Amino acid sequence: MEYKNLLIETTGGITILTINRPQVLNALNSDVVMELECALFGLDMDESVKAVILTGAGEKAFVAGADIKEMSEISSFVAHEFARKGQRLMLLINKMRKPVIAAVNGYALGGGLELALACDFIYASEKAKFGFPEVGLGVIPGFGGTQNLSRLIGPNKANELVFSGRIISAAKALSWGIVNEVFAPEDLLPKALATAQEITAKGTLGVAYAKDAIINGINMSKEDGFRYEASLFSVLFATIDQREGMAAFLEKRPAEFTGK
Repeated sequence: MEYKNLLIETTGGITILTINRPQVLNALNSDVVMELECALFGLDMDESVKAVILTGAGEKAFVAGADIKEMSEISSFVAHEFARKGQRLMLLINKMRKPVIAAVNGYALGGGLELALACDFIYASEKAKFGFPEVGLGVIPGFGGTQNLSRLIGPNKANELVFSGRIISAAKALSWGIVNEVFAPEDLLPKALATAQEITAKGTLGVAYAKDAIINGINMSKEDGFRYEASLFSVLFATIDQREGMAAFLEKRPAEFTGK
């Protein structure tokens, strides 16, 4: 598929996926959501890809929100369909076997923050800004933002951010636990790449099953989560990667994982 709104570059098993609409601050519209869904599905199926970094083109924005011009003219029915398409994209990121790192280089507002929250963790530039301004437009976040943010930082802080429509700094987002680390703008992608390289050196199946255990286990009781973790742990003992990883440890050599 030819992508009009995305740039995709893969090196050493790491894909940098860039939303490329800098003229509108990388705003999400139906076409961008569709392209992201297709691209991420393809990357998940591509065995050569072990990690994905998601970022935005230009210096001003990761994604500055949904395309308000497009949304201002749609009906309630179409709005519901649009929200469900966006939520399907967010769930796809959750279900991907590969880790997805958000490298937030500027504004991450509305749908942009929702996209970042769907990723496995967030690195941010010192210039990044975060917020849900939807209530100022008479609506609410529709791509899973109310659900993902409250699960991440608790309902009280989520309520404050969503109800006020306030835009917060990267430092504030770090203190609230929305982002993992904050870097100088020029260091953002190199730091994300360095972490991705750490991850890709590990067992592909181990990383995939760890992601599965965390994402699905968080919605279970602790006892059910323990059972789920044990089942995934045991399945990995039937893999070549488990045998290679433990043999390499005992033989004091680097492991050569194959994802099998």
